[in-house]
Amino acid sequence: MPSSQPQHETVPQPEAIKVDLGGRPVTVPKGGLYDRYRMDTDLDAVARDPRVSGVDFFRKLPKTRVGSPIGETLTPNFYYRISTARLTMLAPTRAIRSRLPRELAPLEVAPGLGLVSAMFFRYDVCDIDFYTEAAIGIAVKPARHGRLGFFDLVSALKNEHLDSYVLSLPVSTEIAQVRGHDGYGFPKWVTGLDVDVDAHRTTARVANDAGGVDLALSAPTPAQNSFPSGKRVSSLTSYTAIDGAWHSTLSQTNVLSAGTALVPRDLQLTVGQGRMADDLRSLKPMRTIQFDVVTEGQLALHMPVPTSVRTR
Repeated sequence: MPSSQPQHETVPQPEAIKVDLGGRPVTVPKGGLYDRYRMDTDLDAVARDPRVSGVDFFRKLPKTRVGSPIGETLTPNFYYRISTARLTMLAPTRAIRSRLPRELAPLEVAPGLGLVSAMFFRYDVCDIDFYTEAAIGIAVKPARHGRLGFFDLVSALKNEHLDSYVLSLPVSTEIAQVRGHDGYGFPKWVTGLDVDVDAHRTTARVANDAGGVDLALSAPTPAQNSFPSGKRVSSLTSYTAIDGAWHSTLSQTNVLSAGTALVPRDLQLTVGQGRMADDLRSLKPMRTIQFDVVTEGQLALHMPVPTSVRTR
């Protein structure tokens, strides 16, 4: 008798080739955007991709050729179709300070309470090809002289601008790991990492070294609102130390469809065993206060630049 079980077709994986990245051989898809364009991507070709809504956001951001620890490269790195999820949690300032470099200070929402995040990213169309990513981050005060104003906090909670220090940032591909670790100074490693975001549900799973669960998320996607391209552009500044010197990395997100759930109830976050789980536990998170999901967006990631960090 014919089997009643559904037959799943095996999706062929693209052939891979090796390319040189600052003296490091990395694997990329043959015929992919990086193989064809080496970061100098043809926007007209991207505009023909049915997954991409448009490229006007990028036409207004010319690329610059710069030197970097990974060799000469073009900046910003363009992400033409992305989806993201972020859990914002309250955590004790004491626990947060124990994980921050002494030059940085936590952003406090009340005395003794700061903000930490678990984030998940899916980059469907990108200058360095498809990959997924996850992060544990700490919201910090802008690394500038002077006191933090009330509007800095409001801006951060509204996702307009956030300053962050990242504890862990696993990715799913070699080129993303080498660029992120060597070029940006981020704590990146390669692991099994699945992120799926649509208008109904958001799921993510980060594997540990043994193939088990490091961190996993499952939740209904908050109701989405659509925005014209360029209408809602948020920014994130991340601080890293490269060769002992502080740098800041700016990323700009062109939000096309997004939604927020305050104090979400139907959210399942599994904190397993692994580097991300250890980092999250060390922050002693108390409560998830906000769940932000972008089902469609675009991103420009700039190369790090030296920055002045206040001595504390």
